[in-house]
Amino acid sequence: MSRFYITTPIYYINAEPHLGHAYTSMVADAVARAHRLNGDEVFFLTGTDEHGQKVERAAKKAGLPVKAFADETARKFRDILPALNISHDDFIRTSEPRHHAGAQALWRAVRDRGFIYKGKYEGWYCTVDEVFVPETQLVDGRCPTCHGSVEKIEEESYFFKLSAFQQPLLDYYRQHPDFVVPSGRRNEVLSFLEAGLDDLSISRTSLTWGIPVPDDPAHVMYVWFDALTNYMTAVGYGDPSPDAKARFQTFWPADVHLIGKEIVRQHAIYWPAFLMAASLPLPKQIVSHGWWLMDGAKMSKSLGNVARPEDYIERFGLDAIRYFVFREMVLGQDANFGDEAILTRYNADLANDFGNLVSRATTMIHRYCEGRVPTPEPSLLREPEQSLTASAHSAIDKARRLTLAFDLSGALREIWDLVAASNRYIVAREPWKLAKSGTSAELATTLFVVADTVRVIAELLRPFMPGTAEKTLTLVGVTAEPQSWRRLATGTLTPGITLGETLPLFPRIEQSIEELRAMSTGESLDANQPPAAAAPAPAAVPSMQPPAAAPTPVPASGVDGLISIDDFMKVELRVAKVLAAERVPKSKKLLKLSVDTGVDQRTIVAGIAEAYEPDALVGRTIAVVFNLKPAKLMGIESNGMVLAASVEGGKPELVSFDTPPPPGARVR
Repeated sequence: MSRFYITTPIYYINAEPHLGHAYTSMVADAVARAHRLNGDEVFFLTGTDEHGQKVERAAKKAGLPVKAFADETARKFRDILPALNISHDDFIRTSEPRHHAGAQALWRAVRDRGFIYKGKYEGWYCTVDEVFVPETQLVDGRCPTCHGSVEKIEEESYFFKLSAFQQPLLDYYRQHPDFVVPSGRRNEVLSFLEAGLDDLSISRTSLTWGIPVPDDPAHVMYVWFDALTNYMTAVGYGDPSPDAKARFQTFWPADVHLIGKEIVRQHAIYWPAFLMAASLPLPKQIVSHGWWLMDGAKMSKSLGNVARPEDYIERFGLDAIRYFVFREMVLGQDANFGDEAILTRYNADLANDFGNLVSRATTMIHRYCEGRVPTPEPSLLREPEQSLTASAHSAIDKARRLTLAFDLSGALREIWDLVAASNRYIVAREPWKLAKSGTSAELATTLFVVADTVRVIAELLRPFMPGTAEKTLTLVGVTAEPQSWRRLATGTLTPGITLGETLPLFPRIEQSIEELRAMSTGESLDANQPPAAAAPAPAAVPSMQPPAAAPTPVPASGVDGLISIDDFMKVELRVAKVLAAERVPKSKKLLKLSVDTGVDQRTIVAGIAEAYEPDALVGRTIAVVFNLKPAKLMGIESNGMVLAASVEGGKPELVSFDTPPPPGARVR
């Protein structure tokens, strides 16, 4: 069994937690879960950084003693972890006695090896980032990192001989090219190192909220010397007991420090230099992610443009938010956080693609196989079945590898390719037709392959969306096992097991963003902007029937109602194939169709529910108006119109073809 030790940065408590903190914790959680599923012994650490001038000032602003302020804010960071379903093993606070002991032990080790000396510090200090800034690095007199103001400080200070480690650090980086990832961050660190290092002031006398320097309590430790040590103290460093020493030997060095890009310098230069000075092993890797942007700016407490994760969890559900942040942010790059983007991902990826797949697969097994996984016929595992199984096998390998390498967006992309392949397989095999034709062996084989693939998808989703993944496994009759990735393979679903009760995983959200915001705040919408679900249907209705309340008169020959060929050619008619169909809640006439137009996949709302059952439409070739402006019907955006005909008062009948052309073919 391998051991894996992962840390988040310990979060600074000068303000309440926001989405940026939540994201880092969720990424670490996903990777920790993946290692556990792989059979590794995992230690996952998070916590709070509670010392320094910023905390003192924040406590004063709040009108609280600094210790009471620290306790209250740290509690908020701890309390949000269950709401995010974070599977951490320890939560460390830098105000704890165990951490004080560890930080002082590191100080003594560095001092005793001759790398700390006392002097006088005179220079610029950024209280936002808690860093000393050489005057040559100031930008217009401000901090080059956060662009905040800096303060001139003159006081007695202890210094760390950081300059002595310029060449050892350069050598280490050349010998360990993956020490900092992604490569862009590594290059930034190398540029900083090559420019030269000054010795670092590592104590202050102008504040008291910190860890006292050993043997000189008039000084408190520089917050970064203090805070970075948490990664070791949590696994026993500084504790003389045999158990603590054994734990430290077991888990140190850490495998991964996961951090945001704004604190790379402290982790990639200061921290390894401190450890080299103490003759301690360095962490194996520092993984740096990008920033979440809102309105083009970094989400930050100081700017006030932050998103509270609790608000979005309440609106969309936890696993939907986890899916969104993992899918949207590519490792190392910045990403935009916005309500519209979340709603689009929710309805398109989770409701339409994944939720629809699981619903169709389990519903058909309940309907056609008495709720038990059918037994496949090996001779009927032909090219379509083999192709889907090969896709699942490939997804297992790629998603597992990408997840462990922190490419969570890439891993989810592979999983969703398998979701799409499964939906295409169902459309191609048409199990509802097999059920009517009496070909039971072929039906059983088809539904087994679908259920087995859904099981694989659910297993691969466990690090990302643990609640949803385990619900899905229950739906296909499988119990989640703690180390399931070790043996995950296609074709291993047990025939005959009973499925769980069918339930919707991601019901579509039909409200607009404005409606959702109004619901969450308790406000009503502007009277001049009615909810989308109540908006009047546009003239282009998603069937060829005109609205009953506004019958269209038929023009007599030769009157002005005639159109020219040029007018007609403006209407683009195309062939489409129905991928999925379902009834629109609270409507007797509307069906929501997901169709393949040969160019894209889109949703069309059609008034044909009284004439057609949803299952009967899946796989059918239809004609649609392709270039119709989007319209909202019952809160659903419809992107096109289905061609149908009906006599006065009769039910609509879809336009059909003797020999169906491929999706995308023009209708002329």
